[in-house]
Amino acid sequence: MFEKIRSRLLLSYLLVMASILSIFAIGVRLIFARSLTYQLTEKLTVLGEGASANTEWENGRIKFDTDFNVQTLIDNNQGLQLFDTNGNTIFQQGKFVLAIPLSLSDTVQLPTAKNRIQGITLPISEREGGKVIGYIRVSQSLEEIDETLNKLNLGLGSGILIALIFSGVGGVILTRLAMQPIEENFQSLKQFTADASHEFRSPLMAIKSNLAVALKYPDGMRESDAEKFQAIASAANQMTQLTEDLLLLARTDKVVSINKAPVNLTVVLENLVQLYQSRAELKQISLKPQLTENINLIGDLNQLTRLFTNLIQNALHYTPSGGTVEITANRLGSYCIVSVRDTGVGIAPEHIKLIFERFWRADESRSYWSGGSGLGLAIAQTIAQNHDGSITVTSQLGVGSCFTVKLPCNSF
Repeated sequence: MFEKIRSRLLLSYLLVMASILSIFAIGVRLIFARSLTYQLTEKLTVLGEGASANTEWENGRIKFDTDFNVQTLIDNNQGLQLFDTNGNTIFQQGKFVLAIPLSLSDTVQLPTAKNRIQGITLPISEREGGKVIGYIRVSQSLEEIDETLNKLNLGLGSGILIALIFSGVGGVILTRLAMQPIEENFQSLKQFTADASHEFRSPLMAIKSNLAVALKYPDGMRESDAEKFQAIASAANQMTQLTEDLLLLARTDKVVSINKAPVNLTVVLENLVQLYQSRAELKQISLKPQLTENINLIGDLNQLTRLFTNLIQNALHYTPSGGTVEITANRLGSYCIVSVRDTGVGIAPEHIKLIFERFWRADESRSYWSGGSGLGLAIAQTIAQNHDGSITVTSQLGVGSCFTVKLPCNSF
């Protein structure tokens, strides 16, 4: 039980850490990429303004000054294009130019077969009058930026992985330290329950023995005293049952191997039906077994018998006269499914998730769940979980309930 809790705590801790680190990494990456793009835009703007300052309008055409060498202005990873006002290319220089028509948007990025290219377009105006006479577009390969971002991605990813590894190691240590006092207290409480239940056995047996002798020889005993002795005997029987249930829970809670052996579940259920058939007839309840399939599994015969005994006892005790209790068993894949369905008063929807808690009772349904130690369903659930199985319940007030046990057929 505590291993599962530790695993859940550690997993939750790692998920939170991974989420925080991922958000941080994404934020750093976005900020860094935006910064690099902004720096490149500023660089291309300066380059474009420098080239624009070296253009002139001559004979109705735009051209660079005769003493201006474009090659000295641009780098190997850059390109420069000159357009007239109609968007026709007048001049281009460099390896990385945008092979798209003129766009008047300030900045554009275009993916190519090898890498991405970013370009910026600036208008060229006459020195006198400010009339737009053309456009200049400066572009640059984003290969260096992409390489930088890839290295950043690798660094951030590696950092997150290393941080999660160290966080996992630290989380294991912290969860163990945090759970240790809780586990020790739980073990102490469980040991106390087992010890107390064991110690109660002797005085209860003494009380029951003396009561049995007194009731066997009632000579000279007043009728009112006999009734009191009967009440004491009934209370002693209830205390004995409670003690045995507590002791069983204390034993089944321990992480020990159970007595594994082949069990014919169909035979177990048939024997229980025969055992409780007379009780059902006394209450005028129809006990209907639907056991057409022979089901075998590996498990503890005594524990499995106790599991289904508790379910059948509950169904019979809480089903009114004239009702029906139906027991079915089927194989579904590698699991066997056993259902105990009754036509009792049912369980309120808000109480279904609570009925497997120890000693839990609902005030409005005491007439349904009274008459026992309050541990029957808790014991049944513990036994099912010890066999890697589960118990689920569906119920409707005024209609009845159905408890379904799912157990592995071959192993546990």
